[in-house]
This record gives sequence, structure tokens and C-alpha cells, in this order.
Amino acid sequence: MQALKPTDFRAVIKWIGYVPDREAGLCSVPLERAMLEFGGIAGEAHGGVTRPSDSRVLLQHPRDTEIANVRQLSVLSAEELSLIAGEMGLEALDPAYLGASLIIEGIPDLTFVPPSSRLQAPSGATLVVDMENRPCTLPAREIEAAHEGYGKAFKPAAKNRRGVTAWVERVGEIALGDELVLHVPDQPAWPHLGRARGA
Repeated sequence: MQALKPTDFRAVIKWIGYVPDREAGLCSVPLERAMLEFGGIAGEAHGGVTRPSDSRVLLQHPRDTEIANVRQLSVLSAEELSLIAGEMGLEALDPAYLGASLIIEGIPDLTFVPPSSRLQAPSGATLVVDMENRPCTLPAREIEAAHEGYGKAFKPAAKNRRGVTAWVERVGEIALGDELVLHVPDQPAWPHLGRARGA
């Protein structure tokens, strides 16, 4: 029995981004294609097979503990990005300001795609969805620099629309216009989730 099911959902890659240096800023540089390695996009600032733990996982690990890097890529949907921009009062929002790795179009409610889902490219390159990428204030600084007075609007507008983080399960090349097939775990939702959230 297969643990993952291919779906009829397809997403087209509309934008690929590369963050060269996190110390210099969050902004991504647009690419036409990228090689996905086991550490993410080759040479990218978010890449690496491991990473130091941060505030997102302090309940599990002391800060700066070496852990597996399941945040190699930031994947957003074009549809949700448009909603964020609209709520902020902007005509459009450059994905570079968000440090985005991929903008894809065609999967509804991408932010809520089940963890461990796969996005598979024609080359065989496969991304594993980790979980929702919660909005933070870092993109707000980049947005504010480009659109004065709008930066503070990002975090509330991006709630439940920030996309997902992902890591590379199978290496291969991706390119603008590639179609990604969504595969989802073949299992029911855990029935105790409500109680676990109250813990």
C-alpha cells in the first residue's frame, strides 16, 4: 500500500529566488532555473543539511543546537501572495522581499497543505513540505524600504497565507514554467489534534 498519493493538483513554478547572504538582507535574487541538492538550492543562504535551532523550536531544543534543516526552501503560492498584497493595500508584492525560494500557482490553500506532502518536478526533483511558514517581521523591513509605510501591514496580512517550508528529498533541476505534482500522505487527520493544541 502506498503511503503517498499523487493528486490531480498541479502547480506551475512562476518564480525562483536565491538569497545570497542573510547577513546582508533577506531579499532573494530571481533565477530562471536552480539545481536542488540535498541541502537545498546550491549555495543559497537558507541551505544546508543541518542548521542551528532558533526561536521556532525552543520548546524542543536549546538555541543553536545543530538540527536537521527542514527549512531549506520557502514556498509560497501566487494566489496567496496576491491576497497578502491586496490586504496590505499594494497592487503587487515582490516575492524577493519575502526571501522566497519558489512562487507556485495552481494549488489552493497552499499554506494548509498537509505536512509531509511532496511537490515533484518533471526532472524528478522532489520537495517535502515541512509545515506552515508562520509570518515574521523580517520581510517587513524589506517591504518598508521599498514601500514606506507598508512594512508593518505585512505580518497580519500574511497570517495563514505565508506558504510552507520544504526540504529536498530527491535532487534535480527546477525551472520557471515547470509543473509540480502534489502528492499527499494517505492517512486520516489525527483525531486528538484539538487536545494537543491545548497542551
